[in-house]
Amino acid sequence: MNKLIAILSLMVFVQLSPAQSLKTVSYKDGTQELNGLVTANAGRQLPGVLILPAWKGVDNEARTAALKLEKEGYIAFIADIYGKGNIPEDNASAAKMAGLYKNDYKAYLHRIALALEELKRQGALTDKIAIIGYCFGGTGALEAVRAGLEIQGVVSIHGGLSKDKTRPNVPIKTKVLVQHPAEDKSVSQEDYDSLVKELRDGNADWQIITYANSGHTFTNPESQEYNEIMAKRAWNHLLMFLKEILK
Repeated sequence: MNKLIAILSLMVFVQLSPAQSLKTVSYKDGTQELNGLVTANAGRQLPGVLILPAWKGVDNEARTAALKLEKEGYIAFIADIYGKGNIPEDNASAAKMAGLYKNDYKAYLHRIALALEELKRQGALTDKIAIIGYCFGGTGALEAVRAGLEIQGVVSIHGGLSKDKTRPNVPIKTKVLVQHPAEDKSVSQEDYDSLVKELRDGNADWQIITYANSGHTFTNPESQEYNEIMAKRAWNHLLMFLKEILK
């Protein structure tokens, strides 16, 4: 009996493992190999969602989001921004690595654009694509907006909101949803206000939803700041936004 229970438990674990339905896709930036992950429905000509992960690279939150989006009828592709062999070991190394791309936003945009093209190669409908990003990835989602990438919308989830003040505000054609935790100490009021001005100056279709009693990583179940109620609300808001712009 104990052996049977152990076998059944293993079967359940395998079925629920977030990596089981995701396939590794290798692509390149020059000589740098990049390894993204795509959902099992790749190649089926469906709306697509590019996921930009947080500062430690491809993580469980990004994987779980991809699998949930697959169930909603989207091809999801998780971008590899840092490249093979460049995995942050701790917060300090993650901050340093993410900082390089935040300071060199053109290099960040280049990696995002490469991942976007890979998502299209995986079967995503070219006129029905959105980008979502967590934390560092949320910063990248906003950079995609500023660059005018050919996408229908972006969702920045507890992302950094600032940009260099010397960069001008530009017209914005992409629809924008910002999911902002009320107690996010990494975002200043000045950064928040500057983003609002940027979106208004760009005549964008935008919305910012602020989630009460929520710290920076409120959507991540592995974080001490996880807020289950607000995380569920944020996910439902994300799905509503994607349905509106992609279906």
